[in-house]
Amino acid sequence: MKRLAILIAGTAILAACQTSAPPPPPPGAAMIDPNDPRFAPGFMAQAASGGQFEIQSSQLALQMSQNAAVRNFANMMIADHSRLNQAVAAAATSARLTPPAPVLLPSDQAMFDQVRAAGAGPGFDLAYKNAQITAHQNALQLMQAFAANGDVPALRNAAAQAVPVVQMHLSQAQALPVAAVAPPPPPAAPVGRAGERG
Repeated sequence: MKRLAILIAGTAILAACQTSAPPPPPPGAAMIDPNDPRFAPGFMAQAASGGQFEIQSSQLALQMSQNAAVRNFANMMIADHSRLNQAVAAAATSARLTPPAPVLLPSDQAMFDQVRAAGAGPGFDLAYKNAQITAHQNALQLMQAFAANGDVPALRNAAAQAVPVVQMHLSQAQALPVAAVAPPPPPAAPVGRAGERG
C-alpha cells in the first residue's frame, strides 16, 4: 500500500513537471484593446453607437419638436446615418469581420437620456441641437482618425467616405435655428403689507 502511494505521488510530480505554460501571445496581440477606436473592433463599436444615437435621437425629435428646421434636420439624420451605418457594416463584412449590434455605448446612452429628459418644446430643440453638435464632433474625429490610420483597408475607405457627410452634418447642426431658452426667473421676494415691519 505504501509502495502504491509513492508511485501515485511520483506520477503526479512527473505530470506536473511536464505541464508547460501556454505559449506567449504573438507580438503586439496583447496590446490591442478591443475598445480602442484605432483598431477595427473599437472603431466599429463606436461608429455603430454614434450612428444609432443619431437615428434614435432624431426619431425622438420627430416626436418632441414642432420646429420645422429641427424636424427636417432629424429626417436627414435618420436617412443619412442609416446609410452610413450600412456602409460601415458592408465594409466590415467585406473584410470578413462581424459588424457589432447597433447598441448605444454608455456615453451615447447618457447623451440620449439627457436629450429625452429635456421634454418637448424649445428646451428639447436646444438640447437636441447641442447633442447633435457634440455627437458630430465626436464622429468626425473618429472617422478622420480611422481613415488616416485604421488597421482594416475596407473600413478605412468607409470612414474616409463618411468624413464629408459628417462635416456637412456638423455645419448644419451648428446653424440649426432654435429658440434660446431663458433661464427661469429668480423667485420673487415676498411682498409685505403696508405698515408691516419685516
